Amino acid sequence: MLKLIPNRIEIRSGNQYIVLLNETTAHILDLHIGDRVKVKNGKYEATAILQISEDGIKDGHIGLYMEAWKELRARRGQRITLSLADKPLATKYIRKKLDGGRLTTEEIDEIIKDVTDDNLSDIELTYFVSGCYIHGLDNHETAELTKSIVKHGSKLDFGNRLVLDKHCIGGVPGNRTTMVVIPIVTAAGLLMPKTSSRAITSPAGTADTMEVLANVKNEAPKLTKIAEKIGGFITWGGGVDLAAADDHMIKVRHPLSLDPEGMLLASIMAKKHSVGAKRCLIDIPVGEQVKVQDIRRAKHLRARFIQIGKILGIKVKVIFSNGEQPIGNGIGPLLEAQDVMKVLANAPDAPADLREKSLYMAGILLELGGKAMSGFGYRKAKKILKKGQALEQMNKIIDAQGRKRLPKNASLIYKVKSGKEGKVSYINNKAISRLARVAGAPLDAAAGIYLRKKLGDTVKKNEVLYEIHSNNADRAEFSKDMSKKESGYTVK
Repeated sequence: MLKLIPNRIEIRSGNQYIVLLNETTAHILDLHIGDRVKVKNGKYEATAILQISEDGIKDGHIGLYMEAWKELRARRGQRITLSLADKPLATKYIRKKLDGGRLTTEEIDEIIKDVTDDNLSDIELTYFVSGCYIHGLDNHETAELTKSIVKHGSKLDFGNRLVLDKHCIGGVPGNRTTMVVIPIVTAAGLLMPKTSSRAITSPAGTADTMEVLANVKNEAPKLTKIAEKIGGFITWGGGVDLAAADDHMIKVRHPLSLDPEGMLLASIMAKKHSVGAKRCLIDIPVGEQVKVQDIRRAKHLRARFIQIGKILGIKVKVIFSNGEQPIGNGIGPLLEAQDVMKVLANAPDAPADLREKSLYMAGILLELGGKAMSGFGYRKAKKILKKGQALEQMNKIIDAQGRKRLPKNASLIYKVKSGKEGKVSYINNKAISRLARVAGAPLDAAAGIYLRKKLGDTVKKNEVLYEIHSNNADRAEFSKDMSKKESGYTVK
């Protein structure tokens, strides 16, 4: 046990406590990079991850990253006690999964508890993700992982009321069906509280697009009141802390795009379980450019969603949709929000594909919720939309969450034109999404891509295929140059 002089390190470490020692000091206790140490200042203590520096900290001193400094209430001139800490029991179970073992309910819960409490380093968590990626999770493990994620996060409680939910596996640019479906379904008197994600690698997530219109950082008590009064909401899941452990795992999965099937299923179902959903619609886009590339894989996932739903007490309906091109015209928060409001307002220039897919999905949910007979849901959804009830409902949701002033349209617009006459035979979703991000989306809400042509459309030479929207001259120029190398469109 050592007593060391604290130095404040002006670096935020995120979710973990990190401390820094000089090589000589570390050698005294035979400590190594990544070891766990217990640091104590009077009655305040924390378990931290150790980093070692040759010359970044003096011998006999300890560097405390900002979170550790705050937790220990450290002050200059004090003495911080340092000792070696035991490794969490969860690391034993992570090794078991890496060796191909089947995890028990208790072992999964221990891992998720330590994930939630920030007791595991990113390296240890990455090993858990890797073990699940290599050896997979069976239905029992997946269901228990789902339950544990929910157990160690916040939950919304709507009592015995029937709660509906939906989810799209993702990979399709635009595709902002949630913001059309929720107003239709809740206008029919059903309860549909929706937590959505922000963009990670895409130009916009549903939360980013909704944030153009309304506040999406809402706490659980406020959301419960909104749902009970209006029937639903569309908010950012990260602001409610419904599945904190899942957010940690997504962070380490992201760099290598690791999506272990069991974790993907648990991630989705945990969010549904945490809002008390009893009926859930899952949309699996299928196509060469999305996560699920063939119908065989889609059918396999459908079976697993349904099986895990049964274990959790959730009736799951799965649909397959076309993932070969963007849904809607806008790609980027503001442009997507404008598409949504056009659909809800029955505007003549509303994107037909977004409207039809949203009506189809809303119809299924109306049938699942008992508001329409089997086969008649689409008709009822269309009636609600045409009467203006969905638009009225969306405005209620926006006002309840906190209406925001719409940002101005982008100041710079570059038109990408076709080099020849023909028909659009292929749209590269990834190239279009990349261009939208380079233009500034989602951080610049007005930036993105606005499509003028879709698959099968006839085009003349020099006719506009799409527009690049940006507020930054450098970004606009860079995206313009990129579009010349790879437009993302094939015209034959």
